[in-house]
Amino acid sequence: MNKHFKQELGIDISSILLPKNGTDMKKWAVVACDQYTSEPDYWKNVEDYVGESPSTLHLIFPEVYLEKENEKEKQERIALLNDTMRSYLENGYFTEITDSMIYVERTIYGQKAGAPISKTRKGLVLAVDLEQYDFSKGSQSLIRATEGTILDRLPPRIRIRENACIELPHIMLLIDDPGRTVIEPLSRHIDKMEKLYSFDLMMDGGRVEGYRVNSQDLLQKVFQALVDLKSTETFMKKYNVDESYGTLLFAVGDGNHSLAAAKSWWDKLKTNLTEEQQKIHPARYALVEIVNVHDRALEFEPIHRVLFNVDPGDLLSSFKEFYSSQGIKCGYEYVSHMNNVPINMVSKHIIAFLHDDKTGYIWACNPPYNLDTATLQHFLDHYLDKNPGVVIDYVHGTDVAEKLGRQKGNISFFLSPMKKEDLFKTVILDGVLPRKSFSMGEAREKRYYLEARKIIL
Repeated sequence: MNKHFKQELGIDISSILLPKNGTDMKKWAVVACDQYTSEPDYWKNVEDYVGESPSTLHLIFPEVYLEKENEKEKQERIALLNDTMRSYLENGYFTEITDSMIYVERTIYGQKAGAPISKTRKGLVLAVDLEQYDFSKGSQSLIRATEGTILDRLPPRIRIRENACIELPHIMLLIDDPGRTVIEPLSRHIDKMEKLYSFDLMMDGGRVEGYRVNSQDLLQKVFQALVDLKSTETFMKKYNVDESYGTLLFAVGDGNHSLAAAKSWWDKLKTNLTEEQQKIHPARYALVEIVNVHDRALEFEPIHRVLFNVDPGDLLSSFKEFYSSQGIKCGYEYVSHMNNVPINMVSKHIIAFLHDDKTGYIWACNPPYNLDTATLQHFLDHYLDKNPGVVIDYVHGTDVAEKLGRQKGNISFFLSPMKKEDLFKTVILDGVLPRKSFSMGEAREKRYYLEARKIIL
C-alpha cells in the first residue's frame, strides 16, 4: 500500500515514532515553537513544569529565544537539542509503528456566552514527499505554500535539521474536501482501530487522542479519496480553471517555514546522493498532519501586528504619506472606543489600532490589494526597512494584542479574519498570500509536538 501512496500521492506511511509506554505524555507534548513569541513567561512555565522529564521541549527551539540569544547561544542550544535527539533515539525513548497513518482528534475547551463549549478537530498524520513541494513564487506544485516565505527565517531551522536524526512536526497541511471524504469517515471506525494515545495537553491545550490506521481497507479508502481529490477533472471543475493550472492537493496551513527548511535541507542533501539513494532517504519526506479546511472545528483567526519601540504618531503619519504618494486616498482617525471603528470593506480597507490610552483606525480607499492584511503589511515592510530600531511581532488573540499595544512605545493593529473556504481558490488564482494573513485558531489550539520520525539512514 505504501508503494501506491508514494507513486500516486507523494505520501510515505512507512514509519512513525511515538514515545514509549510509561512516558508522561502531558509533559512530553509541547505546543508549536513559533507560538507565544512575545510571552516569555509562557515558555518559562513550560520549562518549570517539564523539568528534566522526557519532553519534546528538549528537542525544539522556541522562537521566543531567537531574538534574545546571540549566535553562540543559539548554536549551543541547537547542539544540545541535536544531542538530546540522538540520546532519545539511541536509548529507547521511542516505539516505532510501521505502514500506518495516525488518525487524530484534538479537542479544545472554552466558553461562549458564559457557557462551556468544546470542539474537536480531526486530522491524519503521515509524511509527504518534499519533491512535490515548492515554496517559490508562482509555484504550481502538488504541495504549496499559502503565505510568502521569509528566507531570513530559514537558517536557524535548517541548522537544526542538518544535524538532526529525527523530526517532530507542528506542520499542518490543508485539503479542500467539502464532501468530507478523506479524514472524517475514519471517525466511524474508532472502535476497530488501536488507540495509540489519549491525554490532556499542558497549558490549557485541550485533549488529544490518536488511533492507528493500518488496515488495508481503511488505507485503501483514504488513498482513493485523495486520488479523487487530486484528479485533474475534479480540480478543474471545483475551481473553474483549465489544464494550465497545476493541481493543488495540499496547502500549508501551519508550519510554512518549518516545511520550507525541510525542503531546503533536502535540496542540499540530495546533491551528494545517487538517484537510488534519493528514492529511499527518509529526509526526502516530512511528517505532517493533514486537516480538512472544511472541518467544523477549524476556525481561521486573524493575526494581529504589534510594533515595539515605535513612535505611533510618526508611524501613522508615514502610513498616510506612503499611500498618498501612490495616489491612494487614505488617512487615520481616532475614536473613543473600539466599537466606534467602522466595518472593513472591499473598496475601503479599515484597520483598527491602539496605542497608549488611544484607539483609532487607519483607512485606504480602493487599495491595490484584496486583503486588508496586504494593505497594512506592504506599508509595515517599508516602514521597518526605514526604521531598523522598530521591532514587529505577529500576535494571536485580541486580548494579547491589546495588552501589548497599551504599553508605552508600542502600537497594535487588529486585522479582520479571512474566509477559510476562499483559501484554495485564492492561492490557485493569485498565488501566496502576504505572510501571517491568517491563523488556524488561537495559539493554544496549534499543533503540539507529539509524533516523530527518523530522518537519517
